[in-house]
Amino acid sequence: MIAFDTPAGQSEQPADRNLLGQPLIACSTAPLTGFFRDGVCRTCREDTGSHTVCAVMTEAFLAFTVQAGNDLVTPRPEYNFPGLVPGDRWCLCAARWLEAVRADCGPPVVLEATSEKSLEIVPFELLKQHATSAE
Repeated sequence: MIAFDTPAGQSEQPADRNLLGQPLIACSTAPLTGFFRDGVCRTCREDTGSHTVCAVMTEAFLAFTVQAGNDLVTPRPEYNFPGLVPGDRWCLCAARWLEAVRADCGPPVVLEATSEKSLEIVPFELLKQHATSAE
């Protein structure tokens, strides 16, 4: 068996699947997203926010999340965070995405890049209703 050197909390997980039951694809590498900052919306026990929903940022969502106390717009160079603009893809916390949907400003979701783990918080039909192309 081959051993992989990975940072704490990370592992080679062939079980990381998307909402369609296929291998999870990258959400974004520019800007670099994901709990592990590897571009993929995968999670682990330490990810208490469940950053599993790959969403395409919109003006409405970005304004909503700033008002909700999570400013994703302002650049934070000390964290190598450029700030998000409409059109960027980002791994959102599943509960925040659901909260935004309930406030009528839920951003589109890339099903192929959204982890099946998001289903622990958000119903599949709701995610499917907000689906957009992976292209």
